[in-house]
Amino acid sequence: MNLTREEERMLNGELGQGTQSAIELLVAIGDAYDAEKMIPITRAHAASSGQEGDLYFVELLEKGGAKCRVPTSTNPVYDIEFFHGLFEVPSDEAEVARRVMEAYKRVGAILSWSCVPYLTENIPLFGETVAFSESSATPYVNSVIGATTNREAAQSALAAGVVGKTPKYGLHIKENRKGTVLIKVEATLKDSFDYTLLGEFVGKQVGFGIPVLTGITRRPSTEELINFCAMSNTSGAVSMFYIPGFTVEAQTVEEAFQGDDPKDKIVVTDAELERTWKELQTAGGKIDFVMLGCPHYTLKQVAEAAKLLERRKIHSGVSFWICTSATTKTLAKRMGYVDTIENAGGNVVVDTCIDEPCWSAYRDKVGMTDSPKCAYYRRFKDVVVAGLVDCVEAAVKGKYE
Repeated sequence: MNLTREEERMLNGELGQGTQSAIELLVAIGDAYDAEKMIPITRAHAASSGQEGDLYFVELLEKGGAKCRVPTSTNPVYDIEFFHGLFEVPSDEAEVARRVMEAYKRVGAILSWSCVPYLTENIPLFGETVAFSESSATPYVNSVIGATTNREAAQSALAAGVVGKTPKYGLHIKENRKGTVLIKVEATLKDSFDYTLLGEFVGKQVGFGIPVLTGITRRPSTEELINFCAMSNTSGAVSMFYIPGFTVEAQTVEEAFQGDDPKDKIVVTDAELERTWKELQTAGGKIDFVMLGCPHYTLKQVAEAAKLLERRKIHSGVSFWICTSATTKTLAKRMGYVDTIENAGGNVVVDTCIDEPCWSAYRDKVGMTDSPKCAYYRRFKDVVVAGLVDCVEAAVKGKYE
């Protein structure tokens, strides 16, 4: 890579060991992808976690005196005091989570602890160059917002936040943002859960690529787009997609493929989505808990859950959880949604997700969720995947029928 004088100084350790470690990683990535140079970024999002792989790198940087040069938000860990008063979490795992959170604080990150920072705490604008990790964030930022980011790891995103730059390769180059496969949607997309199943199907079919979806006749909601992003980038590696006429960079199929003819075409019908849904199920009947909010629920989704639980009670044998951001919970509390959910016997928790050790009490339990991504993490024995209405009904009855 061709480095500037300042970048060379960073690499030589003249700006501190932490910054040196950060740019060493970025230069190695750039060399691996034959990047010509580094380019400035305006913000980053590190898919942090309360686990050891993340702890090693963030402590390496902060102990070396590194500080984030651009706004750098953080993914969920978990509220140690809350969960340790509720579940038995091994002390060594709790210590890892505590050190992760302290290290991100010392490195100057935005302590959002949310997997949807692009909605509130760290919002890119169209055309910005950024470095975002996290499964829903990367395709949302590229496709819905129209900023540019590669499919970063937690470590590379944090390194970019510290250096303020990222290698120029991949989706930072226009010709690499062209569509790779045409998806003709003939399925009926009624709600956000249908978009969840669509994302699950498309990710499996496409793998690593950029799908261009046609046949969608109404503008998808924010929640529908988030669900599609998360699932297509979990079942596959979809860092970007187009819905011509609705996503921002291409108004036509021709623009999405940059003038090329699509080499592959896939048709999605109701039958494919039904089969996709059935393949997700590993249980039925009695459930032990319901987990919603993977990705973190928006205010609209919390409101929908509260409406469904109004003047109802969750079954005594079922734990009910909604994961969301601290920002969303503050507003939901102010608007009465949290009280409604708690009065029904549910919980609205912040700063965490199912992929954290605080949920170890459920490892031998049967869970129910509206998120295939939540099911993918499998920190529990078996799972039922269904829409929000079905999740609430099962939570009230104690079983899924």
